[in-house]
Amino acid sequence: MPTLSRSPLTTWLLTLDEEQLHRLLLRRPDVAVPPVPRSMGELAARLQRPGSVITAMGRLPLPCLQVAETLAALGDRNTPFEPGKPPISADRESDGIGMDDILARLADHALVWPDESGRLRMVSGLRDRWEAPLGLDRPLAELLEGVASEQLRIVLSRLGLKPPPTKQRRLDALLDHHASPERLRAVIAGAPAKVRELLERYAAFGGGESVSRAPFAPGVRRAGTSDPVRWAVERGLLIQDLHGYREPRMPAEVAHALRGPHWRPPFDPVPPMPTVTPVTGEEIARETAAAAGDLVTRAISVLGECALRPPTCLRTGGVGVRELSRIGKAADCDESMTRLVLECADAAGLLARDDNGFTVTTAYDAWTGKAPAEQVADLIRAWWDLPATPTTSRDGDGRPLPALTGKEDHPGCVQARRGLLAALESLPAGHGAARPQTLGPLIVWHRPFSDATPQEAREGTPFAAPIREAGLLGVLVRGALSPLGEALTDSHAEDAEELTRRARQLLPPATDTARFGSDLTAVVLGTPSGRLKALLDSMADREARGAASLWRFSGSSIRRALDAGHRPEEIESDLAALTDRPLPQPLTYLITDTARRHGHLRVISALCVIQGRDAGLVAEIEAHRRLARLGLRRVAPTVLVATTAPNDVLAALRAEGYAPMGETAAGELRVERPSAARAVRPTHLAGARRGPVGKPVDPSELRRLAAALLSDPEQADPEPHDLTPSERLVVGCAPGLSPDECRRLAHAVDEDEPITITYRAASGAVTIRTISELELDPPHLYAWCHLRESDRVFALSRIREIRP
Repeated sequence: MPTLSRSPLTTWLLTLDEEQLHRLLLRRPDVAVPPVPRSMGELAARLQRPGSVITAMGRLPLPCLQVAETLAALGDRNTPFEPGKPPISADRESDGIGMDDILARLADHALVWPDESGRLRMVSGLRDRWEAPLGLDRPLAELLEGVASEQLRIVLSRLGLKPPPTKQRRLDALLDHHASPERLRAVIAGAPAKVRELLERYAAFGGGESVSRAPFAPGVRRAGTSDPVRWAVERGLLIQDLHGYREPRMPAEVAHALRGPHWRPPFDPVPPMPTVTPVTGEEIARETAAAAGDLVTRAISVLGECALRPPTCLRTGGVGVRELSRIGKAADCDESMTRLVLECADAAGLLARDDNGFTVTTAYDAWTGKAPAEQVADLIRAWWDLPATPTTSRDGDGRPLPALTGKEDHPGCVQARRGLLAALESLPAGHGAARPQTLGPLIVWHRPFSDATPQEAREGTPFAAPIREAGLLGVLVRGALSPLGEALTDSHAEDAEELTRRARQLLPPATDTARFGSDLTAVVLGTPSGRLKALLDSMADREARGAASLWRFSGSSIRRALDAGHRPEEIESDLAALTDRPLPQPLTYLITDTARRHGHLRVISALCVIQGRDAGLVAEIEAHRRLARLGLRRVAPTVLVATTAPNDVLAALRAEGYAPMGETAAGELRVERPSAARAVRPTHLAGARRGPVGKPVDPSELRRLAAALLSDPEQADPEPHDLTPSERLVVGCAPGLSPDECRRLAHAVDEDEPITITYRAASGAVTIRTISELELDPPHLYAWCHLRESDRVFALSRIREIRP
C-alpha cells in the first residue's frame, strides 16, 4: 500500500479530537466558507493561505504576535540566540498572560503547534508575514547562496583565516566562524569607528532597504562608493548582492552578536490596564436598557423620515452633510446618531440605493413590525460586522465626509471594534473604565491590527469613534461591557440568538396603549409599537420622544386623517381601542367638528371644478383676494372653475383655512394617502459589499463539519502548489479574489500580459477595465488603463474579478 503524503499541519490536525477541531473552526471561520473542505488535507491547505493567516493573526493579542514573530525569526535553521539564553524571559509573565496560554492560543488558530517530538512547528507562510522579524534578516547560509568562491576566499583572508581549496569548504569555514558571537564581536571591536557606527545602525533597525530609509542613517552608501560598507562586506559582516545594485544585508548572526547576549525580543504579557471605577450590575442593566430604548426610538425616527422623504445622493456618491442635517433635524437626532443609524440600516438591508438616492426596502416594513429587542439586535449585528467607522465625519485633512458612500475601509476598523470588546471584557469584575477614551492602549494590546481613523489620528484621540458608537448602541455603559456587548464576545459566537434574548430581558415589549389628555395630547409610555406609531402619526403631530412619546391632535392633523380616507367614526373607534378609558370630550368634539366641515368643498379634476353646497361660501371663495391667482370663475351658484391644477387649488384653499376634498372624474372621493416608496430588498445585505467574499458556515454546523473531517483518517494532502513571489504578494493584498484569480493576475504581471478586471472605485462605482503594462507594488497595481487611456493606480483590495 503506498504511503500517503501528508504535510506536518495535516498530521497534527489528525491528532485533534472533535472538540479541539471544532474550537479551531470557530477561531478560523474563513476556512469553512462554502464549498466546505472535504478532507483534512484540504482544510490544511486553506489554513495555510496567506490571506487566512493574516486574518487569524488579526484575532490574536500582542503577546501572541510577539511570540510568533520570535519563532518566525528563529525558523527551522535560523537560531541566532545564544545557547542557554531563552529568547523570551518567562519572569515577565507573572502578572499577565503565560507562555503556555500563548502557545495554546497559537495552536487554537493553527498557526503554531507542537509535533511528535515536542518541537514547535509554524504554519507555512507565517514567517513571510514579517519582512524582517525582530529586525533580523536571513541567516548567513541563505544570504550566501550563489556567492562566488573567490568572494569567500577574500572574506576568509580578511578574517585572518586560511581559505580551504574548495568552495564548499570555504563556505563551511565562514559559517563556522560566524556561528560564534564572541568571534564576531571581536572582529567588530577591531573595526574603524565609522564601520562600527554603520553596523550598529543595521543591527538596531533591521538591515537592508529599511536602513536606507531610516531617519538616523542618512550617510549609508552603496558598496563600491563607501569605505565602511566595503570594509564590512569584505569580512562577511554585510552581504552584497551579486551585481551590487541593492543595499547590503546583515546576516542574522551578525545582528544578534551586535545586540549582545542580554538582548531580548519585545514581550508585553501584561496588558496596559486603565484606571477603573466600581460599577454595579444594576447600574449597567439600567443604563443599557435606556441606551437601547433610545436607539430604537432614534432609529425609527430616522428611517421613518427616510421612508417619507428619501435622502438624495451627491454626484460623487453618498449622502451629503446638508441632507444628513435635514434628516437629523426632522428626526431630532445629532449627526453621529444619524450616521450610525443610516450605516447600520444599510448594512442590515433596510436601505437600498436607487437612481435618485436611498430608499427604504421591503425589509424595513418587516423591521418596523418587530419587537424593540429584535430591532436593537438587528442594528447591533449590522454594526458588529461593518468594516467601517460610521460616525467618522471628517477625513485626515478636516474635510466633511458624506455617509453611505459604500467605501471599503480597512479591516482594522473591525479589529478596533473587536479589540474594544476584548478590552472591556478584561476589566476587573464589577468595574468599568473611569475614562473610556483612555482604552486605546488596551485595545491595541488585544488587537494589534486595529486602525484609528484619519480624523482620530489628526485629533489625537485614537479609537474615539468606536468607543462613541458602542455607547450609542448600548454595548458600552459606565465604562464597562453591557449585557448586549457580552453577547457579541467569542464565548457566545455559536449562539446567534443570544443577543436577541438579552435584549428581550432588558427592553420591555412595545406598548400598544396610549393615554389621551383633555389638552388634545396622547402620551405613550415606553416604546410605541409600529402599529401604534403609524396610527398616531396619521392623526396627530409628534412633539416629544424618549422614555415617553407625546402626540398632539389639531384640526389639520384630523383633516390629514380624513384626507387619507378615514371616516370620523373609524378615527374615534381606532383611538378608543388604544385606551381603557373614554376619549376626552375635547378630542371627540375636534373630530366631529373637523369632519362636519370636511368635504363641503370638492375639487374636481375636469378643468379643476370647485363644487360647493352653500352658494354663499362659493361666492366668498370667488371674491377672496388671495385666491385670485387660481383663476376662479363661477359657472353656477355653487360651482367654480379654476385654471390651476387640482392639487394646487386644494393646497391654496387649505392654506386659507377651508377644508375641501378632492374628487375623481368619476365622482368618487380621492383618498390622499402619502405614497410609501419601497425598494426590493437585495439578495445580499448591503453590508456584505465591504465584507469577505463568500458566506461562512453557520456556527451550529461547524461541529458537524469537524466530525466529518475526522471520520476518514486515511487522507492525503492535495497536490501542493508552490506560490510564486508575485502570487504571494497578490494573495496577501487582494482578499476579494479567488486563488485562481490571484494566480491569473500574478501570471499577467510576470509575463507582461493584458487582463480585464472588475474594479470598485472609492466612490462605490463599479467599472470593467482592460489594463496592460502591469507593475506590482503592494498594496497597489500600476498599469495602463485602456478605458481612460492613461496610467492608473489600482488598489488590489478593490479588484473584484480577474478575466483573461
